Amino acid sequence: MPRLTVAQALVTFLSRQFSERDGRRQRLIPACFGIFGHGNVAGLGEALAGAGADLPYHLCRTEQGMVHTAAAYARMTDRLSTLACTTSIGPGATNLVTGAAGATINRLPVLLLPGDIFATRVANPVLQELEDPRSYDVSVTDALRPVSRYWDRINRPEQLPAALLAAMRVLTDPAETGAVTLALPQDVQAEACDWPDELFAERVWHVPRPRADEAALARAAAIVRTARRPLVVAGGGVIYSGATGALRRFAEEHGVPVAESQAGTGALPHDHPLALGAVGVTGTTAANEIAAGADVVIGVGTRYSDFTTASGTLFGDGARFVNLNVTGFDAAKLSGTQVVGDARESLAALDAACAGWATGTAYRESVARLRERWTAVADAARHADPDAPPTQTAVIGAVNDAAGAQGVVVCAAGSMPGDLHRLWRSRDPKSYHVEYGYSCMGYEIAGGIGVKLAAPEREVFVLVGDGSYLMLPSELATAVAEGVKLVVVLVDNSGFASIGRLSESVGAHRLGTAYTDRAGAPLPVDLGANAASLGADLIRVSTMAQLRAALATATAATRTTVVHVRTDRFQAGPDAGAWWDVPVAEVAGTAEGRAARAAYETGRKSRHTHLRPA
Repeated sequence: MPRLTVAQALVTFLSRQFSERDGRRQRLIPACFGIFGHGNVAGLGEALAGAGADLPYHLCRTEQGMVHTAAAYARMTDRLSTLACTTSIGPGATNLVTGAAGATINRLPVLLLPGDIFATRVANPVLQELEDPRSYDVSVTDALRPVSRYWDRINRPEQLPAALLAAMRVLTDPAETGAVTLALPQDVQAEACDWPDELFAERVWHVPRPRADEAALARAAAIVRTARRPLVVAGGGVIYSGATGALRRFAEEHGVPVAESQAGTGALPHDHPLALGAVGVTGTTAANEIAAGADVVIGVGTRYSDFTTASGTLFGDGARFVNLNVTGFDAAKLSGTQVVGDARESLAALDAACAGWATGTAYRESVARLRERWTAVADAARHADPDAPPTQTAVIGAVNDAAGAQGVVVCAAGSMPGDLHRLWRSRDPKSYHVEYGYSCMGYEIAGGIGVKLAAPEREVFVLVGDGSYLMLPSELATAVAEGVKLVVVLVDNSGFASIGRLSESVGAHRLGTAYTDRAGAPLPVDLGANAASLGADLIRVSTMAQLRAALATATAATRTTVVHVRTDRFQAGPDAGAWWDVPVAEVAGTAEGRAARAAYETGRKSRHTHLRPA
């Protein structure tokens, strides 16, 4: 029985955990990111220094950024692998909250190991301790409870084995996964104990493909076979399950068009005749028109966010929902018929149960016409003359061309995710990586690092706006230090384009959405120079021809390169006409505000309850 500290035992345990699905085994926790400080340097810091290649350590620049990196890594590996993240006990721990919320909302596993106050309390109050007069058992790590799928504090060494097993179970459970937090009091980290040999044996966590209940499948198939205008809404679960082939077979066999959520983009190749592209608030006119007239909606691996449903206004009152999801919580949404199980297995079973049924010729022809009409709109938005100043939509087209079939685009917040969702043309299910469950500004560069670490053979193109860049530029230094090559396209429009337009639409006059001084003059801020100061190579462009040349240079480079391009924040991409519920002031002192309220009242009247029993 080896005698190790709690921190040493934890690190040794993590180095010997594996996940397996479909016969493919991989390290569950192949590395640890962290920032050392008061509360983790003497415990986990010492243990990681001794672990070496068994559990490699990487230095990041922000605690929030390291969680984004871990979440992106998990998404790129279909949730079969993730990274550990360790922090100090004070602001280091609370800085994890934003990243943890994003991981849990997006159903992505990350392992958080924040330091904590003394379990013995002999030195209270210690540096960075939150003193709560209600209980000595409260610390800042409790802020991670609501954003974690599993949370525990290790107050005694004897508690560690059970907590580790529980943490690994949640990380590898596709229905329960999200952020997992093990808070580690600094005195307990350093305490030694005799551990059972079995704790450190190689352990394989088998990720299941749960089969759906046969009666549930029969109920679902009975509804689908009555459909004349069906639509599949593909979510991230299609991709995480590796169900893209099953989806394609189902769509082709039965003539069912497919629309995609942000996380589901790439579920079908963009040029497939049944691929309608993005759906919802950031959707295409083709997908949204079919959605509005659908009589049966088959949701596969989607959580039906408000952007997907256009705040409940997209699908008609007469629509019935059949929801295939590994999580019963999501399968039950919109009063749908629930098929709880793995997306790939459930699609294959539904396909077989619907044998002999297919949509009519007229419906397929209408899908083809709508696709063709939208393609013309998208082509126009993606195109710009070589000598013209870049627009945001033309930048997306150029990056899409540079990425080819295997490149990956990474984005998260602002107006670009909407334009990307409508305009990006995916040929591969892993070519599109947009964090839009939490829409977290600052995710992009840190997320790009995670994508590149998980798929080093792919070119990674980070599309980031100036507002999001300023939230977390420091992870550029991490990319440079770790030798993680990214192509960062920094789109600078001197403000917040998306919120600016939204602000104007609700009568707030774009307040606080431009980078100016108090007198309204542009700020003398050079974001390109900032990127170069962090160690990245820099290319500045002012025309589309220069942008395409710069992307070719950056793709061929071996170091992280930032392409700095200015655009006009007042230029908007094509709109799908879907409504989004943003409450407007009921009483306003301006004509614009009153008009915005009237439009809001009209919009919310079109919301459907979707309470019809399946």
